[in-house]
Order: sequence, then structure tokens, then C-alpha cells
Amino acid sequence: MTEMVYGAVSVREGEPVLPKWWRTVDKWVLSCILMLFGIGLLLGLAASVPLAEKNGFGAFHYVMRQAVFGGTAMVAMLITSMMSPLMVRRLAVLGFLIAFVALMGLPFLGTDFGKGAVRWYSLGFASIQPSEFLKPGFIVVAAWMMAASQEINGPPGKSFSLILATIIVLLLSLQPDFGQASLILFAWGVMYFVAGAPMVLLAGIAGAVVMAGSFAYNSSEHFARRIDGFLSPDLDPRTQLGYAANAIREGGFFGVGVGEGQVKWSLPDAHTDFIIAVAAEEYGLVLVLCIIALYSVIVVRSMLRLIRERDPFIRLAGTGLAAMFGVQAMINMGVAVRLLPAKGMTLPFVSYGGSSLIAGGIAVGMLLAFTRTRPQGEIDEIFQGRGR
Repeated sequence: MTEMVYGAVSVREGEPVLPKWWRTVDKWVLSCILMLFGIGLLLGLAASVPLAEKNGFGAFHYVMRQAVFGGTAMVAMLITSMMSPLMVRRLAVLGFLIAFVALMGLPFLGTDFGKGAVRWYSLGFASIQPSEFLKPGFIVVAAWMMAASQEINGPPGKSFSLILATIIVLLLSLQPDFGQASLILFAWGVMYFVAGAPMVLLAGIAGAVVMAGSFAYNSSEHFARRIDGFLSPDLDPRTQLGYAANAIREGGFFGVGVGEGQVKWSLPDAHTDFIIAVAAEEYGLVLVLCIIALYSVIVVRSMLRLIRERDPFIRLAGTGLAAMFGVQAMINMGVAVRLLPAKGMTLPFVSYGGSSLIAGGIAVGMLLAFTRTRPQGEIDEIFQGRGR
């Protein structure tokens, strides 16, 4: 009966895991991720040296740490991408619960490392940022709720996901971490739209976000300072945005040369939030366009595969993960060129960071698992079968 409705698709019984994974995984997306990680190591060789010298470490201390974190992230990505959607969902639920509890404990046990926002747990040899691991877990859990609400007599999953998203956004805003809060809310909104949310409700949510932003501006000096700096017509050349803007101008089309950039000596976050400024100064617009193209390929190819997926849970979860990945990259680069207010957000797989790299590897592994080709898994086969 299944073959009559959906069309027959050959299945290779007893096929080993690795050959099956290699045959079904999106190799273009996988290649783009590996290239982004390679670019991150290349830029880390330049951007992290001044910080290492300042802190009394060897010149390549942070590059070696990034290689270790990145290697762990790549292993996590490959293992996760080999999982079935059911196993990915179970992993996401467990990871989300752990990260959510850790997020609630930050006001009591967390630290700010002198940055004014309590976002990390210090382990002595490293630190953990729970919000990075919360993001992919929340997206999969919210997609599960939304997909369940589409079933006959299903639970009000859309409402549950909205309540959960609101709680998480409030917890993140209290740190404060408005960047991660906005990213989670955006990813949820994209999934909610794909799940068939009424436009009136989406407009109401957008209005609530504007009101919340106004409240945050009037009550948070940290938030107001960043918004005022963004809206100011004059850019102080001694600020991080000023240094980044000057570096991008100096780089031009082909850059000033490998190792010849100066912005890394002025920006304390050159290896994290403003890594794209280092790329623009030393390698020019050419490398920046290559980086943008890699992110675009990952998002577009993932979306094209998800369009053909007939399982609502896979389609929603994959869409949320792809949207989160692409928008995070857009926010990071948008801040560097002053198109967006400063957010303190890393560039996925390029910026230095343990939590962001490993959590990003897990998130992309989930995306690769959801976009693998599956027997009888394309929605166009349903229409072909019905037309016969």
C-alpha cells in the first residue's frame, strides 16, 4: 500500500552505517563546513597572536585550543549526522533539559569574566556557555511540539513552544544576552511560520518584541549604550566598531597581505566577534565573499532538501536549524560593517570559542541528519503517486 501511494524506492537492506551515511549525506554542505573551519584556523593564526602575547602564552596558544575545540566539534558533527531523526530528537531533548537547568543556575553559579553579562560557567581550564547548547536543543524540541500539534487530536504544541520560547528569552535577557535571545526568537518564528501560523498572530508577536525592545532600552544601560552607539551618525575611531570599520576599508579588494593587518592589535575581540574584520583587512573582499558564499550554500542547499521532505517534524527542525545558522552568521558580519548593533555573537566555525564551536558542530550535525536522503522521503513522490 505504501508503494502504491508514495512510489517504490529501493532500500539497501543491511547496508553498513558509514557507506549508507556517505551515500545519503549532503556532501556540499559537509564540504562547506570543513572549509569554514579551515578558514577559521587560518584567521586564528593572525587574530589570536596579540591576545596570546598579552596573556603571556605562546604565540599559537589560542590556535591550538581552537584546533582541539574544532576537532571535537567535527567529531560531534559527524557522529550526530549519522543518527536517525528519532535518535537526534532524543539527543536534543536530553541536551535541552541539561542546558535549560544550567541556564537557570547561571545567576547563582555563573561568571561574567569581567564582561558585564553572566553567561558562563568557569571550569578553570575552560568555560561553558549554556545558551550555545540550548539553541539546537530548543529548536528540535519546539519543532517536535509544532509537528505534534498538526496530528489529529494532537496537543497544543504551538502554544507550548511559544511559552517555552518566552521563558528562554526572558532568562537570556536577564543575563543580559539580547543577541542569543533574538536568535532563538527568530528561529522559533521561522518554524512557526512554516508550521502555518496566522499572520495576525505573527504581527502581534512582532509588536510585542518591539515593546520589549523599548522596555529594554529604557531599563538597561548596557542595551541602551549599544543602540545609541549604533544610531549615532558619528563613529568613534577608538571603539571596536571604529577599528573594525577602518580595517575593512584598509583591506580593499585583495587585502594588505598575510600577517600585515593592524586591527588584531587594537581589537580585544578580534579572534571572536570581529574575526571578519581581520579577514577583510588581511585578505580583502575576496575572502569575505568566499565566506559569505559558503554560508549561503549551506543554508540554501539545506532548505532545498527540506522542501522535498514529507515528515513535518524533520522539515520544521531542519528549517529552524538552517535559519539559526544563517542568521547568526549574518548578525556577526552585519555588526562588523555597522549594519546591526553590537551583539557579541561569534561567526559559526570561524570565530574562536569552545562552546560555540562544539555546540555549532552538534547543531550542523543535526541539520545534516535531517537533510540526508531517505527512501520515500520526498513530498513530490506523494503528488506523483496521487496523479497516477
